[in-house]
Amino acid sequence: MATTTLLIQRLKQEWLLILFAVLTLVLAIADPRSLHEHQRWLHLPTLAGLFGLMLAIQGICDSGWVQRIAATLVERAHSLRSLGLLLVSATAVLSMVLTNDVSLFLLVPLTVAIGGMSNLPILRMVILEALAVNAGSTLSPIGNPQNLLLWQYEHLPFLTFVHVMFPVAATMFVMVALLTWFWLPRERIELHTHLAEEQPVSATLGLLSVVALSMMVMMMEHGEALLGAGLVILPFLIERQTFKRLDWLLLATFAVIFLGLGHLAELPLVQTGLDRLSLDKPVNLYIGGIVASQLISNVPSTVLLLNHASDAMALAVAVNVGGFGLVIGSLANLIALRLAKQPHAMGLFHKVSIPFLLVCAPVVYVVWTALH
Repeated sequence: MATTTLLIQRLKQEWLLILFAVLTLVLAIADPRSLHEHQRWLHLPTLAGLFGLMLAIQGICDSGWVQRIAATLVERAHSLRSLGLLLVSATAVLSMVLTNDVSLFLLVPLTVAIGGMSNLPILRMVILEALAVNAGSTLSPIGNPQNLLLWQYEHLPFLTFVHVMFPVAATMFVMVALLTWFWLPRERIELHTHLAEEQPVSATLGLLSVVALSMMVMMMEHGEALLGAGLVILPFLIERQTFKRLDWLLLATFAVIFLGLGHLAELPLVQTGLDRLSLDKPVNLYIGGIVASQLISNVPSTVLLLNHASDAMALAVAVNVGGFGLVIGSLANLIALRLAKQPHAMGLFHKVSIPFLLVCAPVVYVVWTALH
């Protein structure tokens, strides 16, 4: 009986994995495609990069460094609001240069550690960081996968892309900062110092993990994610516990999401529907990009709409705004909530993120159309 209850609870937690596994299976039966197409939808380099990043960050967490850094930050902050703004700003800035997923892999474990030794509300802070990473990564051509794709498609100079996206990213970040200020409590930080003092630190594991993380990021930047993931494994062969603690079900969830959504986007019925949307009109493209992101995530939406859009940069604005709202809007949202491991995370995320999208979308559109 106890085993059955635990199994049911685990299945409830993995509902996204089950949902997209069923979608993938149904589409594979109803619309058979070649093995090559399934391999293309699977995005093996992306999965390999995600695996390498997860392994390196798990090693950093296991080393105890994150907990020590967390204690240092808390001791220097004066209030929960000021600490929240610091973490949100750091998340946004890092996402511009290290991409949105890397910044979350670095800062969400730090946030969880801070919450464990202080009165910082962990889930609220992680949700704010998920919003901040969407805002910050909007600015940079390398901030997220959809920007990288559109940057290469348009062949724009790096700084030109940044200049075009700056008003949008700035508007989004100001709104996230305001939400942070009003949503976090006014209280001063209460640090439970004994928690930090009891945390052992492994300098060797920490150093190996930092080197592995740096190497993984560089390999991904040069398009060698598969090779990078293979090399990252080597330092952890002596640290078997790190492998055991890795969230393998998160990797499986991403795999079935890529397969299911990739197949869905290429169905003839979907392609025919897109031809009728008149995406040459700016407002149609903007709404279409946001709605598509809510249904199939913003990266697949970019691929789906690119050949139908008359303005690639307008599409960039739409799909970046579409990262807010439903958790599937951006896979960074899923990473943040999964790393946080907090109860009722999905429900609270949607209570905040959906209204945020409904307010942010018209404001960003007004700013974008006024300047372009």
